[in-house]
Amino acid sequence: MNMLFRPLSGLLLATSALVAPQIAMAQTTPAAQPQPGAAETSAPRQFAALDPDETPNVVEEVLILGRNIPEPMRTTSEVASFLTQEDLKRAGDGTAAEALTRVSGLSLVSGRFVYVRGLGERYSSALLNGSPLPSPEPLQRVVPLDLFPSAILAGATVQKSFSPNYPGEFGGGVIDLQTVAIPDEAFFEVEIGGGGNTETTLNKGLTYYGSDTDFLGYDDGTRKKPPELREALATGKRINSSNFTAAQLVRIGSSLVNAPLNVIQTKNKIPGNFSADVSAGRSFELPSGARLGVVAIGGFENSWRSREGIQQQGLEQNGVLEPRTSYNFNNTSNNVTVNGLVGLGLEWGDHQVRWTNLYVHNTTKSARQRAGEDYAAGQEVLDSYTEWFERNLYDTQLSGKHEFGAWNFDWRGSYAKSERDAPYEKFIRYRLENGVYYHSASQEQNSTSFSTLDDTMASAGFDLAYTLPLSSGRDAKFSGGYAYLDNERDAERRDFRYQGGAIPLAIQRERVDFLLSDYNLAQGYLTFTEITGGDGAAAYEAGLKVHAGYVQVDAEFLPRLRTSFGLRVEDAEQTVQVVDLFGGAAATPTALEETYVLPAATLTYNFAEDMQLRLGASKTIARPQFRELAPQQYFDPDTDRLFIGNPYLTDTELLNLDARVEWYFAANQYLSGGLFYKDLDRPVESVVSEQGSTIVQTYVNAPKASLYGFELDFKKLFDSPFEGAFFGTKRWLVGANYTFSDSQVKVGEDDVVYPLAGAGAARRALDYVKDGSQLQGLSKHLANIQFGWEDEENRSQATILATYVSKRISARGRPDQPDLIQEPGVTVDFTYRKAFDVRDRELEFTFKARNLLGEDFEEYQVLGGGRVDANTYDLGQTFSVSLSTRF
Repeated sequence: MNMLFRPLSGLLLATSALVAPQIAMAQTTPAAQPQPGAAETSAPRQFAALDPDETPNVVEEVLILGRNIPEPMRTTSEVASFLTQEDLKRAGDGTAAEALTRVSGLSLVSGRFVYVRGLGERYSSALLNGSPLPSPEPLQRVVPLDLFPSAILAGATVQKSFSPNYPGEFGGGVIDLQTVAIPDEAFFEVEIGGGGNTETTLNKGLTYYGSDTDFLGYDDGTRKKPPELREALATGKRINSSNFTAAQLVRIGSSLVNAPLNVIQTKNKIPGNFSADVSAGRSFELPSGARLGVVAIGGFENSWRSREGIQQQGLEQNGVLEPRTSYNFNNTSNNVTVNGLVGLGLEWGDHQVRWTNLYVHNTTKSARQRAGEDYAAGQEVLDSYTEWFERNLYDTQLSGKHEFGAWNFDWRGSYAKSERDAPYEKFIRYRLENGVYYHSASQEQNSTSFSTLDDTMASAGFDLAYTLPLSSGRDAKFSGGYAYLDNERDAERRDFRYQGGAIPLAIQRERVDFLLSDYNLAQGYLTFTEITGGDGAAAYEAGLKVHAGYVQVDAEFLPRLRTSFGLRVEDAEQTVQVVDLFGGAAATPTALEETYVLPAATLTYNFAEDMQLRLGASKTIARPQFRELAPQQYFDPDTDRLFIGNPYLTDTELLNLDARVEWYFAANQYLSGGLFYKDLDRPVESVVSEQGSTIVQTYVNAPKASLYGFELDFKKLFDSPFEGAFFGTKRWLVGANYTFSDSQVKVGEDDVVYPLAGAGAARRALDYVKDGSQLQGLSKHLANIQFGWEDEENRSQATILATYVSKRISARGRPDQPDLIQEPGVTVDFTYRKAFDVRDRELEFTFKARNLLGEDFEEYQVLGGGRVDANTYDLGQTFSVSLSTRF
């Protein structure tokens, strides 16, 4: 039996990543049986052919859905796109973040966050089985989607137009990930894979020892805070010479782990990548007639990635931007992911209850160095970093669906917790003089940091719907519901330094582990001291509570004209309380308390068979993220930039307009086009300021902004036009989508902003935000092309996927400097799958190739013909193979 290979009807026809979704309403047809897999067709009322002597029997007019519309599109009244489990296999994407880039209007930023229609992650929300999720990221409240391996997903829905049953924080869209449910048949599947990258695998790279169990993604206890440090922190006093004796400081400083975490080593050959996944499921028929299903999934992945490139900072000279600070850098990261999912499902009659439990553990171990001319320091330097970022996500959900005739009742409850632990973030700088590196521990800095973040989210809700028949084939659905959300976050960061006095030059030349040794501490060459920011700059507590209710009507009151309208009321309180770790007076907390009435309406007109026009309008909001409100400094290792929040931010309000025309000219084949427009009142924008020689990125509410664009979507299936052994048995697919978006930040002479630097006082907006500039993260052009074939007879499948993302603003430039631009360019991927038999056991071989054109990562500034590469490096090509079997 062919257990692994999905036939054409499952994989090729269901490739919904490029689908322009919607529902299509059509006229009635004669009472005829629909083709399998297609909706029934429609036509004007007709009479059956009769004998002249017989009394005519009139065939009733029946209003039903137009043919060729895939099932997901028939059950939604909104602008949405769908990914199925088959789509994930065809594209070969390893995570939800990668898979969603195949959907029209979506782009991936930093490999983790999905931007919908060019709007940043702040304007999108991520749900798991309809419930919200917390984030382990310090700079975002939205969970990064690279945490979710594609193996645990049954599919995903991307809804781009707002409907009242979804959270009111809706700008670009909402992404609802669905996990696997009750299996139709018992299975046990094992997959093992390996691969590498041309810039990384078997090449030289950087690493440090760490602990004995780092390869598993878990520390063996080496990175725990030592008892001496914990006891000192428990006093509530800053660890320095004013509060502790010299002997105590020596004892505390000597207790920190040294050589295993400080010494960066060159690894001659970076190993390849490895992954293993196991999944199993079974359903049981109970004596009562109910069906119980169990699904369990476990996965492990260990991968390496090296980056070698340039980091520069520029200075404007006579209208030309020139590099002043320039580093060559090397960075090698080891990423380890462990994931598991256990799901239970119970079905009886028209009722279903599901319990889903998810665990994801992701660790990044990084060693990096950069060397070059530091303009501010006026010398050649060598900076070394060793880092360990450990992220956990736990989620348990209980949900139910119940049907009582015309009534439907759905309910859900969820508790989720995410954690981020970054112990022993190490940094040290050496200066270069006459070919020798020195560290004075005063002129050149070093730091050891410990940071933690805990984010918990409890949510619950229910939906109640009643379906009222209006006539044969037409009905009206009245629905309403309630949702509750309680999100809490605690974040803390402690920074320490080995401060130097009169250190002999011979000591300054020592390797980092000898330099920071117990001996040098005992001799008084170094003094352990705390440099944690005060006045609440190092810790904060935040919370968001939302009570929401909605009502909605979805009905075809007139033939071929479907209306959906309703409103959502959200009452929310968001607070951020900075915490002074050293006993200072508590600052006044930031509190945003608002009640919003958010209406939404869509109108769908089925003006021709299998063609329809959709119009939509809604009002939504976007709240500042916790980190953006907290005046806590945070160093982002991905960009080497310092961030600090602004407690004077306010909510953003959005007006959303959509129009779309769709044509489903054959089963699972379509052409669609749409327009969209968004007006943003007080959008949050990131701005750059200078604090002495330090560059800090912070946030303000820009006065206004607008965004508009259009989308095109196309998919066509066709039989092979050629004869022969290779071509004769193949079915081909071509699909494409394109999104154009443009935006404009609007700032007038009289507009003001309320920056952190002004302590909340009004400042001239044009000093912070440029009038007419693009919204951050917006790419004007997004395009996907998919071309492939499937051969059911030979059990093989191949797909080429090309993605183009035009340049976008990644960060604002310093005052009087241009913005930083990122240019993702064209990415071409290839996936090939082949099933074959070995000793009556079917195996499946998969080959994946990523970034075949070798597109580089480029982040730069240009002005007056000059260019500065803020962060540029080679991505290389990535190749992987896997083998799986199913029992």
